[in-house]
Amino acid sequence: MSEVKISAEPRTEFGKGGARRTRRAGLVPAVIYGHGEAPRHIAVPAREFAAAIRHGGINTVFELVGPDGTKTLALPKAIQRDPLKDTFEHIDLIIVKRGEQVTVDVPVHLVGEAAKGTLVMHEHDKISIIAEALHLPEFVEASIEGLEAGSHVTAGDIKLPKGAQLAVEADTMVAVVTQAPTAEQLEGETAEAPEAVEAEAAEAAETVAAEA
Repeated sequence: MSEVKISAEPRTEFGKGGARRTRRAGLVPAVIYGHGEAPRHIAVPAREFAAAIRHGGINTVFELVGPDGTKTLALPKAIQRDPLKDTFEHIDLIIVKRGEQVTVDVPVHLVGEAAKGTLVMHEHDKISIIAEALHLPEFVEASIEGLEAGSHVTAGDIKLPKGAQLAVEADTMVAVVTQAPTAEQLEGETAEAPEAVEAEAAEAAETVAAEA
């Protein structure tokens, strides 16, 4: 993916009060650092940043443009969100250079359908890869087409984009294919649940009686 251009204003107010005023102005407080440069406190437009992340994912590279026209390429390193408002509270950005190899975590999408009567369990829904900073994939894929119970998918089975490589061992488990429980087994578990509760209650009552 190519970089997303976004304005970056220098930030002079700090602390909780300053951060609140920044967010009320439609901006997200951020800090940018890396490549031996001193950390810089900036603010970026909240709507533009959110739209870029929705479209390109967490590994979107931004071209930050300062008031004086200075441009800096940066990659989100950590993003703090408000879980209730679903808004961005603060962003840590790390400086990257064109052609630089960076290590990032990308989502793993399983494609295809496993054999009938199986259940696919995700062991890792993200995997670490090394790729060129301006060619980071939004996600990577691994096929589960036709896999039988007892099969598994490892990092080595993932289809990587050209120029990318794994940052983890190839035998890192990504997904496991197991036999799906039958209707009879599910009914048995449902029937056993009330009996287990009754047994625990009876045991608790016996303990209370013994202590008395």
